Amino acid sequence: MSNVSGIIKSIQDIMRKDVGVDGDAQRISQLVWMFFLKIYDDREAEIELLEDNYKSPLPEYLRWRNWAADAEGRTGDELSDFVNLHLFPTLKTGLTLSGEHGKRALVIRNVFEDAYNYMKSGTLMRQVINKICEINFNNTTDRHTFGSIYEQILKDLQSAGNAGEFYTPRAVTKFIVDRVDPQLDESVLDPACGTGGFLACAIDHKRSRYVKSADDEAQLVASIHGVEKKALPHLLCTTNMILHGIDTPTQIEHDNMLSRRAYRDYGEADRVNVIITNPPFGGMEEDGVENQFPAHLRTRETADLFMALVVKLLKSHGRAAVVLPDGFLFGEGMKTRLKEMLLEQCYLHTIVRLPKGVFNPYTGINTNILFFTKKPESEWPATPHVWFYEHPYPEGVTSYNKTRPMQFEEFASECVWWGSEANGFASREETPQAWQVSIDEIKARNYNLDIKNPHVGEQISHDPEQLLAQFQSQQQQIQTLRDQLKAILSSALAAKP
Repeated sequence: MSNVSGIIKSIQDIMRKDVGVDGDAQRISQLVWMFFLKIYDDREAEIELLEDNYKSPLPEYLRWRNWAADAEGRTGDELSDFVNLHLFPTLKTGLTLSGEHGKRALVIRNVFEDAYNYMKSGTLMRQVINKICEINFNNTTDRHTFGSIYEQILKDLQSAGNAGEFYTPRAVTKFIVDRVDPQLDESVLDPACGTGGFLACAIDHKRSRYVKSADDEAQLVASIHGVEKKALPHLLCTTNMILHGIDTPTQIEHDNMLSRRAYRDYGEADRVNVIITNPPFGGMEEDGVENQFPAHLRTRETADLFMALVVKLLKSHGRAAVVLPDGFLFGEGMKTRLKEMLLEQCYLHTIVRLPKGVFNPYTGINTNILFFTKKPESEWPATPHVWFYEHPYPEGVTSYNKTRPMQFEEFASECVWWGSEANGFASREETPQAWQVSIDEIKARNYNLDIKNPHVGEQISHDPEQLLAQFQSQQQQIQTLRDQLKAILSSALAAKP
């Protein structure tokens, strides 16, 4: 299979003819559950070759091979009735969740609990199914194609207005995992895992470096954890994990990590060794979610709540890398308290400042990667200084876009410069891209981490988003001064005889 974009487009063109499918989001949701069943069936065929007594959690007549694989099989009203009256009711509520195969059945039920069949025409559904059947996910080339498939799905979802928050470019995920270097026995969590890009990259990283035996593989599988609150990316993540060799990804939960439990109720048993994540930024949580957090950390801004939770959920000496927008660096109020907590409880050793356009076409917001390590309470406060690294565009490139995305190889200069945390990154030196800022200076700046590269002269930006961010920061400063003035005047009037 070579033209993934063309295949997806042809399937969606077929779906557009169906009166029951309304808009891109429904078309893509329809496509994803069909892909899941095809991928699951292909994976079962592979497992059957490895396990003599394998038994599917699905009834035989509901396995893809027995109702969908025959290009001349069910179609029209017969196919529609089968899907609506037999397939979906059984997958949603009719599977046996106990016994030897209960966990596999649970994965399927969780995938389908929020899935729907939107297509009305069984004839058009047959055409879509036949297209999907062209792909063999036991073929190495076609299996790797799934990465391109869901990237194409996410690009299409962008036009439906709800994609960018759960997509991180491959170059960024690979760089983060490479630098954090999760070991075989270390638990890895993405609390806002989206389609599973970070987790898939962590699996590949561990498998290529540390897995030498079947026991090692079992340890790898048990170490991967993810939570995603939205149904479609959760379905995509579950499918992605199956393609990455985790046949029963029950540790990919469909839930909202921010609201499932009060902040204070997370204890040592909930903590993990490694957290790698790109929490949704720019969004607000529903009323009441902030009440799960202590008063000094309360906000409805999603990324800030996730950041507070990341610090809480790290084990002592645990490592994290989090993608955050510039607004977190210069923000005040609760953001100031959160940054103070981060710098006291963790060793924030590196902030990589990414250039504009890394997340195109999803957002043009400037972003950063914060790398930090949780310290034991006996070592608080832990951060003597913070290193900044300004990632440059490659030579000849002025921006990233769909046809020219960021490449992992561009991080080679960071990797050479990086050094080792074991010796406190003693080998690091200042360069035209790298500089160090002391904790005393950061405190004097009221924990404003939006620190520009001192090796670059003052530049005037005419970018609308940067100007708006500067305006917001200035307005916050003005409001703070107004509040201080009001307090002074109120105090003076109250003291007046």
